[in-house]
Amino acid sequence: MTETQPRIVVIGGGYAGVMAANRLMSRDDLAVTLVNPRPRFVERIRLHQMAVGNHDAVVPYERVLNAGVRVLVDSVARIDAATRSLALSSGAVLAYDYLVYAAGSTGAAPASVPGAAEFAYPISEWEQADALRNRLADVALPAPIVVVGAGLTGIEAAAELAEASRPVTLVSTQIGPSLSRPGRRSVTTRLRRLGVAMLDGTAASVVAVGPDHVVLANGRRLASAVTVWSAGFGVPALAATSGLTTDGMGRLITDETYTSVDDDHIVGAGDAAAPSRQPYRMSCQASLPMGVLAADTVLARLAGEEPAHRSVPMTAQCISLGRRAGTVALQRKDDTPLPLYIGGRAGAVIKEQVCRWTVKWMAGEAGEPGSYRSLSGPSREAEPLAETAGTR
Repeated sequence: MTETQPRIVVIGGGYAGVMAANRLMSRDDLAVTLVNPRPRFVERIRLHQMAVGNHDAVVPYERVLNAGVRVLVDSVARIDAATRSLALSSGAVLAYDYLVYAAGSTGAAPASVPGAAEFAYPISEWEQADALRNRLADVALPAPIVVVGAGLTGIEAAAELAEASRPVTLVSTQIGPSLSRPGRRSVTTRLRRLGVAMLDGTAASVVAVGPDHVVLANGRRLASAVTVWSAGFGVPALAATSGLTTDGMGRLITDETYTSVDDDHIVGAGDAAAPSRQPYRMSCQASLPMGVLAADTVLARLAGEEPAHRSVPMTAQCISLGRRAGTVALQRKDDTPLPLYIGGRAGAVIKEQVCRWTVKWMAGEAGEPGSYRSLSGPSREAEPLAETAGTR
């Protein structure tokens, strides 16, 4: 790296951050640094597998990240947009010329539900899945498990646990709220075959969690040796606490070039960004192309060009239902569900291929920056997309 090289820093080493860093390496005169708290890439779409012990859900960065990208294992405590610098948790200060904000999403049991933060096990991050895996190792197979939340993460976790011979109850006000009626029927049919008990409706809201039970809104008490919490996701508070404009959840507000509305030297991508206040569904399906498009905006500005307005077309929701079945629910480009799905063994094969190809796409862009291509989605100016952050 030389003094004259433009310095690009990417915050976050997930799907969006890796793709952004790789695309930036299509120019050989940039100094690209990826800041991430973990030394390896986490396959978040496999964390439910990790929890039951049939996948480790990590990939070495050497496999998916261009060799020219510097990986800094650290966390960002604050963004100082005025001085274009980052205060790191280690105490160091990192300067940048352009910043890619790809901080990702988080999950935690809410403090508003008594006992949830103390006794429930979230499953949206590697450390959380590891804690759940360790807890399950200490619990006998016949012990009851309650999964709270029936978005895609909760559905996948419940199926994986049930296929591992665990007695599971899935509790949510609605099963698969982002799915069409036929897609939901495909999912619930498979869950029943696996022996998963499902409780839904207004009464199926958890109001308290204990060390060996959960309490529902109607006063019903369910035995639970392990309570898995998958009801809702959030994002890091970094953008908001750094004084950048965010939405109510804390996502960085950008325009349709993925540029922060506050500073054209900051772009956002992935779960922690909300283009035009219309966030995409939290997913690798959106995050990979968002990372590329955010990097393209930086590259355009470095070249003195006007960045293009681009959107991400959504196509499907791929759901694993254990290792032997799955549901691929088809979506319109605006992410509204179609009454079409592929289920059963074929669904499982497609889901597994999607997981593998996700890594291959990142590795392909790492080896040949600029090779990844994404179709352009529909205009997002007429009808805002619904926020579906809790339906992963």
